[in-house]
Amino acid sequence: MAAISASLVKELRERTSLGMMECKKALKEADGDIELAIENLRKASGLKAEKKAGRTAAEGVVAVKVADDASFGVVVEVNTETDFAARNEDYLAFVDVCVNAAFDGKTADIAAGLEDQRQALVQKVGENIGFRRAEVVDGGVVGAYVHSNSKIAVLVKLEGGTDELARDVAMHVAAVNPRVVSPEDMPEDELNKEKEIIKAQPDMAGKPEDIVEKMMVGRINKFLKENSLTEQPFVKNPDVTVGQLVKDGGATIAQVVRFEVGEGIEVEEADFAAEVAAQLEASKS
Repeated sequence: MAAISASLVKELRERTSLGMMECKKALKEADGDIELAIENLRKASGLKAEKKAGRTAAEGVVAVKVADDASFGVVVEVNTETDFAARNEDYLAFVDVCVNAAFDGKTADIAAGLEDQRQALVQKVGENIGFRRAEVVDGGVVGAYVHSNSKIAVLVKLEGGTDELARDVAMHVAAVNPRVVSPEDMPEDELNKEKEIIKAQPDMAGKPEDIVEKMMVGRINKFLKENSLTEQPFVKNPDVTVGQLVKDGGATIAQVVRFEVGEGIEVEEADFAAEVAAQLEASKS
């Protein structure tokens, strides 16, 4: 077996960004052939990424990029297992690669082209990392807002107006998270569900049907006002609704996209004590 020099280990570390012991082991297994060691590590990284793929990645960040002329923008979400990994420089660099790929290609379909980089990052960081989603908002006037912790990102497309106005609306959406843009956009099943809730409220019991109907109309209108973007008081000036703000700016809201990290991902609650006990039991066998 060829002697494994420190300089050879150093070169492999620089080329792969892996730890010293892992590089030394790979070089030993490849009998000092650095190219073979890299090939073997690439094969192994695929296996490691596969093993980590079963672990839930519900942390991470969102990122946006908007064209200088505000004609289009993109938003992406890239997940990690822990918030700690979401602050890793290599992970954040990968997020930049993702948002730039979506922006440059003007497409949300970027996962396949970034898979090798993703797997290499999984091996380096030691956590499951996943490109979850992206969306392109094209045409009109596009504005973006990212919450300071990079957990919420919003793109708003206006017909008319300015990118500054679009950004103000995006900031409101990030803060308040309306269900729909306007009352008429509320899905029928949501309305029916709300009506059932209202009917079941104690103060409805025993009232004549016409009174119930009047109360129902009033409460449904209130529900729609509270949950529709155009009807909500603007966060920076509650004396005006978002709809009025946009109208005064000579615009209408054409599209809203809001990404919040981890939304909709079911995270299994881990029993840490049971997990440690299982690992100890396994080590005895």
